[in-house]
Amino acid sequence: MKPVYKRILLKLSGEALLGDDPYGVNRETIDRIVSEVKEVIDLDVEVGVVIGGGNIFRGVAPAAAGMDRATADYMGMLATVMNALALQDAMRRVKLRSRVLSALTIQQVAEPYIRGRAMRYLEEKRVVIFAAGTGNPFFTTDTAAALRGMEMNVDVVLKATKVDGVYTDDPKTHPDAMRFHKITFDEAIVKKLQVMDATALTLCRDQRLPICVFSIVKKGALKRVVIGEDEGTLVHS
Repeated sequence: MKPVYKRILLKLSGEALLGDDPYGVNRETIDRIVSEVKEVIDLDVEVGVVIGGGNIFRGVAPAAAGMDRATADYMGMLATVMNALALQDAMRRVKLRSRVLSALTIQQVAEPYIRGRAMRYLEEKRVVIFAAGTGNPFFTTDTAAALRGMEMNVDVVLKATKVDGVYTDDPKTHPDAMRFHKITFDEAIVKKLQVMDATALTLCRDQRLPICVFSIVKKGALKRVVIGEDEGTLVHS
């Protein structure tokens, strides 16, 4: 099996780490995700990961109501650092070499994000986990994934969700909804499909960086996307 992508950027939401838990990191779930990443690494693919923080920030969200937006966003960035460390530890347990690079300076627990260093780690076949989003408030981790994907010269941004692609309607409430196999950026924007937030989608469109939306819950889906099988939805130019 030969991969169709040499270097990928995996966008993981914090919620992907929840499993069946109400908040926090589910050990079984994170181990399963890491095993999926390892399958791709074994194909000699270079992997970067941008991770969200919703699984942790959800627990403090009620307290953040009415809080200054920038302050709340910085709290969310710190949550992504916690998830990145949990992901790195899970990778260590299966002998996967990884590095956490943070857009916020927290030198005791993570290296600062430096583009050249990140590129070198990828070339050395280390998984690079990008934490703290872009390091700026008012930007989502979707936008961070688009930005890091462009900076790392990846072939594709893979957005991991709980749904196996982009549909004409919500498949949970509309069983007859159809999955798009491929769709253009312009179609996704016009039809207001929830692929990524508008800023991330526009960035990827302008730089002609394709996005593939797939299910991280579906066993083996990540590997099938990487080897070019019909999995998920490819958003392209």
